[in-house]
Amino acid sequence: MDDLDFSANPAPRPEAVARATAQVAAQSPLYQPAVALEFFRVAGTMEEKPSGKPIFSENEKAGGLFAKNARMYLLLEGEIGLMIRNKFFGVVKPGDIFGELAVIAGLPRSATAMAKINCRVLSLGEKQFHAALEKKPEFALMLMSIMVQRLRQSIAKLGTARPTVAPAERSDILDRKALADLQNELAAQEPASFPAGKVIVSAGAVGAFMYVVLEGRVAVSVGDSVVEHVGPGGMFGELALVDRSARAASATAETDSRLLAINRADVINLVKSKPAFGASLLKSIALRMQQLALQVAQLQG
Repeated sequence: MDDLDFSANPAPRPEAVARATAQVAAQSPLYQPAVALEFFRVAGTMEEKPSGKPIFSENEKAGGLFAKNARMYLLLEGEIGLMIRNKFFGVVKPGDIFGELAVIAGLPRSATAMAKINCRVLSLGEKQFHAALEKKPEFALMLMSIMVQRLRQSIAKLGTARPTVAPAERSDILDRKALADLQNELAAQEPASFPAGKVIVSAGAVGAFMYVVLEGRVAVSVGDSVVEHVGPGGMFGELALVDRSARAASATAETDSRLLAINRADVINLVKSKPAFGASLLKSIALRMQQLALQVAQLQG
């Protein structure tokens, strides 16, 4: 691997990078350690975290007047303990990325991260994250694959149960300008119209497209339960395109709707050429992960 240059920041020790790479390679076939390290080196800040120091705390907000500026991390050296309600439930090892959902989607921290021993990390804030995506968009594709895998695990746990958590209302992931830009980029693709009550995609089917809602409202269902309502600026159906697996959920037009259908090749091209689209897609997946995690927790709790 190339030597890592962090300009004014101290370079990570070669043995730390080697351990990080080996650790991740052994953990997940989806995770590409070289991609993660290169991504964080683009705009990352090197930080030392002494033993016993919290890196972030459970329920800490990522945005707002009194919120801390959220950061995501790549652990190069040491060990991080994860706690919920002051009870340890997991460990972050060298090479792991953690804390990403607060940066990607502005979500409150779901756990406390504490340095168990002296640690060295690379960190990225929101602006740094977007700057890194401009140069290393392939990181977004890798992270999407991992997040989709987690989503499918949550959907499997949900099964045919009927959670009482209210369905999420999802719109404005893409604002008006972003929607207009996307339509211009895909000018050859005519929007598709679906009357109220029309099934758009069915669980178990092969996924050829993901959809962005231009007008109307769409209900996304797992089994017999509606888990999400998607309005203008929202998107759905991306899971099947990211991992090329069968549809995990069904979608039905609740009102007369106009949708922009995007095939897998166009999604990949957009993520690579339009980092803002990749960031929006990551945010959509992250919010869906949070919603399904809440439903699974309720069923198990």
